[in-house]
Amino acid sequence: MNFSANVAVITSDEHALVVASDLAEDLRRDSAQRDRERRLPLPELDAFSRSGLWGISVPRAFGGAGVSNVTLAKVIALIAQADASLGQIPQNHFYALEVLRVNGSPTQQRRLYAEVLAGQRLGNALAELGTRTAHDRITKLTRDGDGFRITGRKFYATGALYAQRIPTSVVDDHGVQQLAFVPRDSEGLSVIDDWSGFGQRTTGSGSVVFDNVWVAAHDVVPFQSAFERPTTVGPLAQILHAAIDTGIARAAFEDALHFVRTKTRPWIDSGSDQATEDPLTLKSFGHLSIRLHAAEALLERAGEFLDLAQADSNAQTVAAASIAVAEVRALSTEISLAAGSTLFELAGSQATLAEHGLDRHWRNARVHTLHDPVRWKYHAVGNYYLNDEHPPLRGTI
Repeated sequence: MNFSANVAVITSDEHALVVASDLAEDLRRDSAQRDRERRLPLPELDAFSRSGLWGISVPRAFGGAGVSNVTLAKVIALIAQADASLGQIPQNHFYALEVLRVNGSPTQQRRLYAEVLAGQRLGNALAELGTRTAHDRITKLTRDGDGFRITGRKFYATGALYAQRIPTSVVDDHGVQQLAFVPRDSEGLSVIDDWSGFGQRTTGSGSVVFDNVWVAAHDVVPFQSAFERPTTVGPLAQILHAAIDTGIARAAFEDALHFVRTKTRPWIDSGSDQATEDPLTLKSFGHLSIRLHAAEALLERAGEFLDLAQADSNAQTVAAASIAVAEVRALSTEISLAAGSTLFELAGSQATLAEHGLDRHWRNARVHTLHDPVRWKYHAVGNYYLNDEHPPLRGTI
């Protein structure tokens, strides 16, 4: 893809939603086949990039649309509804842009934002295996002249396979975490397509190996300090996860409606040929629709809280945003799993047929909702309302 040409310019929140809605229609068309064949969505990602949607969170001062988090979440939900993998691939792209917004220098922001507006995609290389806790990092950043060298191995590197830069969490010589925006074609950098999850099959969430990879000093942005003071980095990451789950839930719900309306349903014993008269089917759809609408409303509410916290980041606003996001994250986890599971119940064994691909919704939800434990969301929410305790400052809340 030529990243200096043919990238649309998104000018407003309304424009972003129209473009996302139109693009989602195209992405939905072959989503079941891509999942079934594990066909990497390279042409679809190029179309996604050319749409201009990957730059919508770039602040207006740097030439972007600077859309609200309400809009950003809705865009991700629309794309995830069409294809859950394509909805997840840009999650860490927007996460890295938020780190750049709160911690990058004006010079770094100007240069990296311009690359994104020209169509470049950011992946991620954050998580590691074998560390004492999920938050520890051992990938090293060592000074080398006017730059640095990176040595280490990452896994669950969603989007790295498709990226032009790979923001990488590293530990410098002083034990402080930094985020290095490493060019994808750097010597010694290997992206390994070894992701084999039974859901989210085309996210490219494999491994990244850094073998003495050189990175320029101006491509290294402070990272740890984003969690040593109240910032919106954590809740921004989490609202995108909630949007992905909400999109998956909406896709499963819509497919269940379509299937029950149009396919043979031999289990209906109400004496009518119409599924709309079966009381158990009606109850199932009523139960799902209420919780789905609640999740969508909470997603919008969380975006509003996050907008307020970005405008004025302090302990109170960031805590309130984190809790609002935790609430929708908890509900979106449950409704995405419930919608996928209920689809099986309503469609029967036909849901497992490859020709329908309906099982992918539950598989996608089951894999994605394991990203971080939902039980801790409930703990944080309860502690906030009952004990006035603010949630911890980290990327998982």
